[in-house]
Amino acid sequence: MKANSIRPVVSLLLAFLTQAVALHAATPTGPFPPTDWPPTRDPAKVVHFITVGDALTPPSGTWTPDLSILTGGDQVTEDITIGGFQGKKVTGSFLNIADTAFTAWADSDFIDILVQAYGDAALFDAKGAPRNFNFLIGTLPEVTAPAGGQVAVEAKNKKWNWILFRIPNSTRPSDGSRRIGSIPANAQGATTAGGVNGGTIRAETVPNLIVRTVAFGAEGAFGTPEDINLFASSDACEPEPVTNLVGIDISAGVTNKIRILNDGDQTVTLVTGVGPAGDLRRAVKPDGTFLNFGILDSYLGRPCNEPHAMKICVEFFDDPAFAGNDVHFGPEAYATDETTGTAVLPASARPALLGTGKWIRRSWLVPAVDLRGVNAGGLTAGPRLASENGSVAVSSFQLAVIRGGTHPLAGQDALADCYADPAICTDAYGNFAELDLGKEVRNGIDVGTSGGDQQMIVAEAGPAKDRRQAVRPAFDDGTGGFSHQYLNFAITGEALGPSSQPPAVLAIVATYYDDPALSGKTMRPEVYATDRNGTAALGFTAGTVAIPLEGTDTWRDAYWEIPDVKFNGVNQGPQAAARFAFTDKIFITRLRYAIIRPCGANAGKNLLASYKPRTDISLAVSRSPDGRVRIAWPADATGFVLQATPALGGAWTAVPDAPVVDGNQLAVLVTADAARFYRLAN
Repeated sequence: MKANSIRPVVSLLLAFLTQAVALHAATPTGPFPPTDWPPTRDPAKVVHFITVGDALTPPSGTWTPDLSILTGGDQVTEDITIGGFQGKKVTGSFLNIADTAFTAWADSDFIDILVQAYGDAALFDAKGAPRNFNFLIGTLPEVTAPAGGQVAVEAKNKKWNWILFRIPNSTRPSDGSRRIGSIPANAQGATTAGGVNGGTIRAETVPNLIVRTVAFGAEGAFGTPEDINLFASSDACEPEPVTNLVGIDISAGVTNKIRILNDGDQTVTLVTGVGPAGDLRRAVKPDGTFLNFGILDSYLGRPCNEPHAMKICVEFFDDPAFAGNDVHFGPEAYATDETTGTAVLPASARPALLGTGKWIRRSWLVPAVDLRGVNAGGLTAGPRLASENGSVAVSSFQLAVIRGGTHPLAGQDALADCYADPAICTDAYGNFAELDLGKEVRNGIDVGTSGGDQQMIVAEAGPAKDRRQAVRPAFDDGTGGFSHQYLNFAITGEALGPSSQPPAVLAIVATYYDDPALSGKTMRPEVYATDRNGTAALGFTAGTVAIPLEGTDTWRDAYWEIPDVKFNGVNQGPQAAARFAFTDKIFITRLRYAIIRPCGANAGKNLLASYKPRTDISLAVSRSPDGRVRIAWPADATGFVLQATPALGGAWTAVPDAPVVDGNQLAVLVTADAARFYRLAN
């Protein structure tokens, strides 16, 4: 009986397993073509989507075009044609997607995000390796940025790829509602679509990412990441050569692997005697609008190689006849892929000439350029130049490729001495700005806008004998315990020059109250606007630069240097540098900025250099004749105080004995009856 009763169960189990295997075998897997939705889709589920250009047909009525791709601020996108299709390219830092029907996700545990993205370097980190894709969800002050997954390196194939991300739709601490699908009572900022900055879900830090389709769906609406995230191999191409620079000096008659193109709509005329008296040169002028240069022997690579940022350096004559005639000059168009894709740069890339009567040497940096070129006649090429409303004479042209990944020349700028704004090498722009609340000095810096997640309080602070006006982050705003931990400062009157100038090396000195009640708390300039290979981005200082309070009950100075600041600001206008982050209510009474220019009469000068911590100071310890210990340090190390502590990790206190001058050193004699640790602090 027992043996017979087992047989139907075994048969049923085997049948079930066979059916499961058959079902699994029937599930289609990628890579899927870009011309239709993945066949793993579920037409019965709710999906909100957007497709750029030639729209994909939704498979059912539950799939609705409720999404839009936002642009503006730090989430700028622009149109691009690449890989045979139209798309949107992120030229800011973020891809923010707004969903007009976002409340549909209020009960969803997970959200699937399906993207059709172009397979280039923007999918990976600076070394070409996979990285997490984080998606910002929720409304201020309760936001989070869960990771939706990584993209395999096989997706770097210069083709359109379907990629599926999956993120948890977590709940808010304040009211338990889900971050995607509702707007809480404490929401701040532009929350019309249930997220931040006007959107619903924002892809974080994705400069140069190119997308054609974005769709939101409940878990499983598109299939599984394992079935979809498989990618076609890239087409065969010769490796990139170990080169990065070509150029031509027309005036000197010297050329390096490049020639002037003279055909079609880009014919030219060679002219002599161009320029101011004493600097007459031979040059080339376009007969019409366009000036183009072809690279010989595929010296910088082939069109099938990966697109890279390219830097153009041009010497051109700013003819006095151009004054007041709205003459513009600069790069105009470039190839985006090896077949037909072309992009046109905005008019802002070609500034108006002033008619100074001088030869000007300046550069432009254009991201993601393919070497196919525009009208290059079978040669390879970079961006094409345009002269608008006047014919601009060019005496020299150079083109550098900014290599990436693991290439031997990765990250090198062969034209580092050619600047996007030659005025930074002159006295045209200021190099110093200051805010001193205690003395009511506002010289190019002021307290920023208090609001959003950076509410600030101005009040009196400091030791009893040195009270000053100062500013601190508010921290507790009474809306569920959210901490406003930031301070932002505005740069006024373009005190350090326009935001269009290239990233600057900025020295910062902040005078802060070293409050005994806040010993161990920290502050630092944290996030700032920058430019990476021609693309607007956000920069972050390392946590190791944070200054810890030591509780000395004095006003102290902290010094930082940031190597690549743009003055567009982060959540602050009209201009700003870095936004400060704090771990408690630390007061700042004075703030100073100084730009360290790379060229001109002010090259290398740092007006705040005296505040920069010295790294060449060491303590010399010896035994004095009376049995005490002599601790000495260089006499020119002014502004330093000798401190002691009985145990590492304990509180540091100033040594009460004032140092005396002993030759070229400052020295203090201390007793040796107890163990002490000593250090210099400034």
